[in-house]
Amino acid sequence: MKPYAIEIKSVSFSYEGAEVLKDVNLTLEQGEFLGIIGPNGGGKTTLLKLMLGLLKPDQGEILILGQPAHDARHRVGYVPQYIDFGRDFPISVMDVALMGRLSKSRIGKRYTEKDRDKVKEALKKVGMGEYSHRLIGTLSGGQRQRVFIARALVTDPEILFLDEPTASVDTEFQTDLYDFLKELNKDATIVVITHDIGVVSSYMKSLACVNKHFIFHEGGKITQEMLDMAYQCPVDLIAHGLPHRVLPTHEEE
Repeated sequence: MKPYAIEIKSVSFSYEGAEVLKDVNLTLEQGEFLGIIGPNGGGKTTLLKLMLGLLKPDQGEILILGQPAHDARHRVGYVPQYIDFGRDFPISVMDVALMGRLSKSRIGKRYTEKDRDKVKEALKKVGMGEYSHRLIGTLSGGQRQRVFIARALVTDPEILFLDEPTASVDTEFQTDLYDFLKELNKDATIVVITHDIGVVSSYMKSLACVNKHFIFHEGGKITQEMLDMAYQCPVDLIAHGLPHRVLPTHEEE
């Protein structure tokens, strides 16, 4: 039996005595597409850093693909929040994507031909192959996000984590990105932190809400309980003008 993609067992975490996450539990199968929603400051990014092994919980345990989170870091990919570059910032698309191979290249040595071939393949996969020699700062926001995804893909991750991947990009790119992630989900588990309420129920197989506490729904549907916990305001203020699916609160087992 293959291990779960993610197991979070009674995890709590505090910054300098201020509790950020309390008694979080999650069991996620491999091949899932999980969306995580919640307010700013609610603990979403902290939870992501815990799953990446960048932070250690005060209490509880996190297993990634059956291993402690820190030990599984070579098996996952990570796309951070939108990073801005000046137009003349002197680094090419190829060089940015090559950074994903650093863990597989010995420090002080040049990238190998295998590294470069892997990056070319990843850039082609995200539709950025013809831009490999362009400066990263000259690309649009959506194009840069594709490059950052390529950087994460060059490690052949079994789980891909993305933190607000559509921040500061246009609506058309948001749709393209989620279509692309849906395709990637055929080969890898996807975990996305997002504020894109209007798309989560269309693309994601499961959904969680984080605001210190944690609610998980396997159906990928937004419940009233989630919205109340995450945003503490009426649903019509959240969903106005957006395609949405708000369901009655489900009963916990």
